Amino acid sequence: MIFMLCGTSDARELALSIQAAGYDVLTSVVTDSAATTLMEAGLSVRTGRLTADEMGALVREHGVRVIVDASHPFAEEAHRQAITAAQEQQIPYIRYERAGLVYDNHPLLHVVPTYEAAAKVIARMKGSVMLTTGSKTLGVFTKRLLSDPDIRLVIRMLPRQDNMEKCAELGVEQKNIVAMQGPFSRELNEALYRHFGTTIMVTKESGKTGAVDEKVQSALELGIHVVLIARPEVDFGTVFDHYEGVLTALSELF
Repeated sequence: MIFMLCGTSDARELALSIQAAGYDVLTSVVTDSAATTLMEAGLSVRTGRLTADEMGALVREHGVRVIVDASHPFAEEAHRQAITAAQEQQIPYIRYERAGLVYDNHPLLHVVPTYEAAAKVIARMKGSVMLTTGSKTLGVFTKRLLSDPDIRLVIRMLPRQDNMEKCAELGVEQKNIVAMQGPFSRELNEALYRHFGTTIMVTKESGKTGAVDEKVQSALELGIHVVLIARPEVDFGTVFDHYEGVLTALSELF
């Protein structure tokens, strides 16, 4: 049995490739909507976050022989728990992470290491900001930026009830919320930038499959500053950015 943390569309495709290669796969996601997508694709799935101890219990219960971590590049806590569980259960840990993007040294591109650093850059620049980094760290930005009269903070996020409730709790007005399910085309990105008069766009470097390149390139071409939050640095050990590498590693273990 292979236990696989999934969090992106390419993770689903990798899970299907592993299953098609003849391996038993149990996938794990955080939300019910993500679970439904995996089940509809014919994958076994469990839902909810796991601590290292809980993951260890699951490993023992199902006879898991390897953990494949294909969770989102910014799911730092999931990475830590999976690495710890694999070490404690003395089984291999394999990380799949979509390839990163390489950008030219563009004068409108500002690469920062953290969400807090991104908020500082915005506070200095001012303007109409489109925030596309999700709800988890929204408070980092609203705490520092929402009261600034020279900054308009527009939040683009998934149309989930908990996201709307969080926006309300943090004081984000409805007129400044874009609740839509991606992926977004280049044309739609540009239309949104124009509609809100965006002068700064904030995003995470999650890779091409996450459509970050579309957001970034269209913004830069419109003369919009881009604040790009770099991926967290994690010592994964064995890591691949292509399906074939993962499949080859599994074939050597089984």
